[in-house]
Amino acid sequence: MPGWAGATSHVLIWLAGTPGAGKSTVCRELARRGVTAYDADEDGFRECRDRETGAPVTDPGRGRRPIGWEQRNWYPIVRERVEALVAPARNRLVVLAGSVPNERDVWDLFDAVVCLVVDDATLRHRLMTRTGNDFGKTAAVRDDVVSWNAGIAAQYERFGATLVDATQPLNVVVEAVLVAARRGGQLGESGPPV
Repeated sequence: MPGWAGATSHVLIWLAGTPGAGKSTVCRELARRGVTAYDADEDGFRECRDRETGAPVTDPGRGRRPIGWEQRNWYPIVRERVEALVAPARNRLVVLAGSVPNERDVWDLFDAVVCLVVDDATLRHRLMTRTGNDFGKTAAVRDDVVSWNAGIAAQYERFGATLVDATQPLNVVVEAVLVAARRGGQLGESGPPV
């Protein structure tokens, strides 16, 4: 992939948002345009760990987890895995997308944080109709995600993230992410091929 013209350092972007906001879709489109884009879940940036000890734990899988398993274990992002993205990002844009409970632990590694935001009705529709991911298909989980959605824009804005209205057409959303990346990396108007 051609690099960012005139770049002197890496440009690493954290792409956040509730499940169903469109992070995976945006990542696929960025990749189609030649940008290196990863999903924190699908591409192994998270690891199941014991909450008390921090030791890695094998997840038996949904439907096979014993009672109380979710309270004892969690899926944090692994800092060392994110740190490994910094060197490959030299003179190019790299995007890592996810929704993880400890993401602020790695924000210092990123040049910018971009949060995709959607209204509750759009979010419910996307969770109910999406394919390839069952998270949010049950009413209880969907209600939890919508509840979280209520404050996500204010939360991310408070921490300096760029908010992008992800109800817009995909090309508009992707362009907004690229603009935020250019600002975050202080690269001016030059950027990746689009």
